[in-house]
Amino acid sequence: MKIGELSERTEVSPRRLRYYEEQNLLESSRESNGYRDYAESAVDRVVQIRGLIDAGIPTALIKDMIPCLRGKQSIHVERITPEMIETLNQRRDQLARKIECLTKNHDAVDAYLAEAVKALH
Repeated sequence: MKIGELSERTEVSPRRLRYYEEQNLLESSRESNGYRDYAESAVDRVVQIRGLIDAGIPTALIKDMIPCLRGKQSIHVERITPEMIETLNQRRDQLARKIECLTKNHDAVDAYLAEAVKALH
């Protein structure tokens, strides 16, 4: 798919997608006319990258985490520092709190919908 379609499907600007590519977070092939061509899997990758960035994880660490995003077993941690580990621990804990809150909200919406459907019948 072209960069415009990937941008539209992920709600990430083409400029940001090119930046992800420059940072080796995202891959594309080039067509004969020089246009980028992304695989279907790029949609999920961009969503994952965006989520990690939104969680406050720097792109340098995301680059190291790419194998985890792919589900591969070879994980490289050559550039990790104690400060990075502390940052990741903090971010992971923040994510856990958000997940807990989202789960509660999801359950509340489910319960409300169930009662609303009952009321209509």
